[in-house]
Amino acid sequence: MLQLRLSSLLLAATWSLMTTDVSSERVVSCANGVDVQRLSCDSGVVSVQDALYGRTDGHTCSEGRRPQELVNTACSLPGTFDLLRTRCDGKRVCELNTNDVQTSDPCVGTFKYLETNFTCLPAVHLDICEHSEADLHCEDGQVILVYGADYGRRDRTTCSYRRPESQLQDVLCSSPTRTVADSCNGRSSCRIRAVNSVFGDPCVGTFKYLEVSYTCQYPV
Repeated sequence: MLQLRLSSLLLAATWSLMTTDVSSERVVSCANGVDVQRLSCDSGVVSVQDALYGRTDGHTCSEGRRPQELVNTACSLPGTFDLLRTRCDGKRVCELNTNDVQTSDPCVGTFKYLETNFTCLPAVHLDICEHSEADLHCEDGQVILVYGADYGRRDRTTCSYRRPESQLQDVLCSSPTRTVADSCNGRSSCRIRAVNSVFGDPCVGTFKYLEVSYTCQYPV
């Protein structure tokens, strides 16, 4: 019964997105391992709609490349879309480059690129410092739908007040978690505490925070 209820919530969220005029942005990074791809929303949170690592045309990222590096236009790395969704969905800002997604080479000898299409969804965004707690809540008649949650640290400024520099240096330790969604989806309110005993410790010695994005939906 619970699974059916959550499936109905996700269907409602998808239908809401389909029936709303939401513009999609396209970002491309060439596979040089240096360029940073930045997905950002002035308001709301990132929702990755499509992602490709490989090559599907002969002109994208073609400057200075040899013709034989551009001829294969049927090249794509499986799993890129899922990886981008896990890494970026529910965040206000998400940065990465091609080294983060290249788990293997889908077409040796072809110069590749990372192409991402995303939209910005309206959502509540919370940063909950380690050892603190926060309440997720919706108005009467609505229930919580979590877009994404990460526990760890992705920058040196969030939850940094009076913290020694040594606890802020590791900014590559954030880990996605389904704990918040499992605990809060389908409820009108939910209290979450940001502690290692609940979310594990992705970076020992670093002061962490829980990043949560959610929206309120009318249940089907």
